[in-house]
Amino acid sequence: MAQNPASFFPTAALDHAAAGLGAGVVAVLCMHPLDLLKIKLQVSTAKPEGGIGRQIWTSLRDIKVQDGWRGLYRGVGPNIAGNASSWGLYFLFYNMLKKRAAGDDPNFRMSAGAYLLCSAQASAATAIITNPIWVVKVRMFTTKPTSPNSYRGLWDGLASIYRAEGLAGLWRGTSLALVGVSNGAVQFMAYEEMKRWGFEQKQKQFAKAGRVMRPDDDKLSNTSYTIMSGASKLFALTLTYPYQVVRSRIQLQNNATAHLYPTIPVTIKRTWQGEGIKGFYRGLGTNLVRVLPGTCVTFVVYENLAWLFRTTAVKREERQQSSLDPS
Repeated sequence: MAQNPASFFPTAALDHAAAGLGAGVVAVLCMHPLDLLKIKLQVSTAKPEGGIGRQIWTSLRDIKVQDGWRGLYRGVGPNIAGNASSWGLYFLFYNMLKKRAAGDDPNFRMSAGAYLLCSAQASAATAIITNPIWVVKVRMFTTKPTSPNSYRGLWDGLASIYRAEGLAGLWRGTSLALVGVSNGAVQFMAYEEMKRWGFEQKQKQFAKAGRVMRPDDDKLSNTSYTIMSGASKLFALTLTYPYQVVRSRIQLQNNATAHLYPTIPVTIKRTWQGEGIKGFYRGLGTNLVRVLPGTCVTFVVYENLAWLFRTTAVKREERQQSSLDPS
């Protein structure tokens, strides 16, 4: 029977949390301008002109002209806080739930449904905890720095919303965030199944060659992680994107749109009547351009950090064991 993998931190779940935290920071630094643009397109009701590539180029250029280079990274603080904490908390909860579902047995083969359930539970807990950060992020992304309603940063945004709207304002859109749990659940179900298949193929290759897999071999190629994460995200996003548009419009709540999108049912009705099905997929092209590379970066960084923590822990244990060995 296989032993539980060694952990760099006190528990393996903390290893995964740290790996997720690091991956979230790297992904935001790489993809922030496109994330900013995605939110702007989601809350916009104007008909987009030109193809996706032209929309992205002209929109980023306009932001650069109006607000300078700093404008392209407006809201980066809340975005880093949101992404890093979300990925860190998600992987912490997800791996704790998987360990419980497996009965602490590393040989236990989880079903696709079990992966789906663990992912949904981890996503729900993460969404509730981090929702206030995302409210601030959306509002910082959609207001000019010179606006009287502009937030100076994450803490100023949290305090301003609390003073003006109370706790309800900080958790605005939480119900839609919980609907969005389906996105992560579907993605991780697909990703875990593809990753398991990948490891099974690698084990067969090692067995065929008469080689034994060591801890250093407990990793797929970065190309494999890129393809698997991109394919699973594309599948999940296509199914669940409309809720993101509705959520962004609910969370925006500025003076110009507060009366248009006061509740979820009204937002869905107005979007359907005014824009049709296309309205629910507004910004999808930009989102794919932003999310797919961002997802691939996140998972490649996460898998490499998790592998680094595991192998470092194994080497540390081997050194400790050799120092205790009297021979």
